[in-house]
Amino acid sequence: MAKSNSESTAASAPWEVRRNSSGKHRLRRLVPWLAVLIVLAFVGWGFWPKPVLVETAAVTRSALTVRVSEEGKTRIRNRYVVAAAVAGRMRRVPLKPGDEVRAGETLLTTIEPVAAPLLDPRSREQAEAEVSMREAASKQAAQSLEAARAALRLAEADRDRVRSVHRSGTVSGAERDRTEGDALIKAAEVRAIEFSMQVNDFRLAQARSALTRPDAGRASEVVELKSPVSGRVLKVMQESEMVVASGLPILEVGDPQDLEIEAEILSRDAVAITVGDSVEIEQWGGAAPLQGRVRRIESAAFTKISALGVEEQRVLVLCDLIDPPPAAKALGDRFRVEVRVAVWHREEVLVVPSGALFREGNVWKTFVFRRGRAVSTTVDAGHSDGRLTEVLAGLSAGTEVLLHPPDAVKDGSRVTRREGAVAGGPP
Repeated sequence: MAKSNSESTAASAPWEVRRNSSGKHRLRRLVPWLAVLIVLAFVGWGFWPKPVLVETAAVTRSALTVRVSEEGKTRIRNRYVVAAAVAGRMRRVPLKPGDEVRAGETLLTTIEPVAAPLLDPRSREQAEAEVSMREAASKQAAQSLEAARAALRLAEADRDRVRSVHRSGTVSGAERDRTEGDALIKAAEVRAIEFSMQVNDFRLAQARSALTRPDAGRASEVVELKSPVSGRVLKVMQESEMVVASGLPILEVGDPQDLEIEAEILSRDAVAITVGDSVEIEQWGGAAPLQGRVRRIESAAFTKISALGVEEQRVLVLCDLIDPPPAAKALGDRFRVEVRVAVWHREEVLVVPSGALFREGNVWKTFVFRRGRAVSTTVDAGHSDGRLTEVLAGLSAGTEVLLHPPDAVKDGSRVTRREGAVAGGPP
């Protein structure tokens, strides 16, 4: 019987499934499904939205100062341009920019008279003819003087005779007056001819001087130019020896210790600035900013082309330094600085970091960190200094907001603080 069963089993078809009573076959069928489930779990975990790493800060109460920042430069308050007082030959200027000068002591340069120019043959002949003409005029005037003196002597003799006869009563008063007046007229003619001779002598000397070349280096005729103020040489416009005209600028001097700050402020920002506003001067080369005060705001604006090619209307604002430190003495004329003028200040206002605010249409908004979620909140913003912004409504002190939220953050997004980031107020 057993033999028949084994024979029937061996004679079964090969495509018939053999049953395994141990259950190993069932386990082998479950392994692929388990692998698929594990892969799907990893894929789902990878696509599951993770919390966005963010930095946060707290809304606090702090002092806020709004400043207008603009590039400026130093300049010497009083500059003096030394010009040639007379026309002549200027000697070489020995000074260089930066050399120290003292008022009324330092000799800047000297100006000598220019020698007479050489005459060409035609001009010399004309000058010699002019001299001959003046000499002949002098001789003519001398003869006229002799004739006038002779007429004067005759008139005086007639006057004397009329005076002697008038005492006896034989000459009328009219005759006496006529002889008196004739004598006076002749005397005046003599004086007029004498004056004309003097004028002709001067003209003769002038004509003769055109033929001579006097020495131009006489010490009595040299003009010395000395420094009008104590300070330093700022610029030398004419250094080499040359013939200069009267009024030609030679060099510029000033006191580098007497500095002021010049800033070109946009006209729309200059409207908010008043005389006396406090100023901070930064990027001048020292660690701490210099303190200053607005002294003058010029009332006329000028047009300036920006680096982008845009026409801008700017106004010059002049500032004085207040108790500059010893290190500031190294500043010179036309040094670049950064000027920050205070136009608004409050001691205690509710402020939020400006990096936490963003525009959505015409409304300012921020994301509030609340129980691991980013909640969009509308904020009524006030003044801002670029780092902190005044909060008028929408937030309260101590509220934690997101700094520079990335584009992935939306209203209700899960967020988490970045490792090492400490929640707190603005620095």
